[in-house]
Amino acid sequence: MAESVQWVIQRLRQRASTSPLLVMGPNAHLVTLANKNAKFRAALASADLNVPDGISVVLASRLLGLPIPERVPGGELMECLCEECGRFGLSVFFLGGLSDAAAGAAEQLKRRYPSLRIAGCYCPAHGFENDPSELAAIRQLIAEARPDLLCVAFGAPKQEIWMQENCPTLPIGAAISVGAALDTYAGLRKRAPRWTHRVGMEWLYRLIREPRRLWRRYLIGNLQFVILLAGQLAQQVLISLAKASSSIYDYSPKKQILNWKCSNEKVE
Repeated sequence: MAESVQWVIQRLRQRASTSPLLVMGPNAHLVTLANKNAKFRAALASADLNVPDGISVVLASRLLGLPIPERVPGGELMECLCEECGRFGLSVFFLGGLSDAAAGAAEQLKRRYPSLRIAGCYCPAHGFENDPSELAAIRQLIAEARPDLLCVAFGAPKQEIWMQENCPTLPIGAAISVGAALDTYAGLRKRAPRWTHRVGMEWLYRLIREPRRLWRRYLIGNLQFVILLAGQLAQQVLISLAKASSSIYDYSPKKQILNWKCSNEKVE
């Protein structure tokens, strides 16, 4: 967490000489969405920093031999960034969430960090992504505010796609996808206890509280994630076997046939 915060703040303080930074937080649900949605997959790939907002991603990285040190929850990252923004005199704009969530979250964070500069708050109407005039209004608000940090809470995959399509040409230092964090900080959704974050069970807590809304995401989505992971692991095993057998087998990409080497003779 600390390394991510430090890196983003450093970039914000150098915003005059850098392009807008995109920070996203994939979890198991987002990985399965990206596997089905090419546009969303491209949006995640466009991020300058992808932090693991889910224990499943951390565990999967270890199984795949590319270990990620820790989980970085989007809401906690947002709060840490707001704290540091207040410390360095940087401004923050809150965009999205439920009705009044942006303003409510801004008020709560300002109360915790009095030196935090609020550049603006806005919650667009439902279906704004299909309304050219509303999209233009959002861009205009942000262009006038010129925030250092833009917190985007449209929900996935909407927020990531919007960030990819809009943020590179907006006068901002960085944009971070925060999902339901604005709703939580505004008090419109109950926040999961911190112990659930530590043990990686926040998803279960949320599922118990909102089963009708989240059962498909966590039960079916997590199963799909496990299947994707199993496929990646199987692929790694097959590649390892192929490499280990390179002295025996010769793979011909053109002929797509397997030649067996024995006593310096090839038998097809």
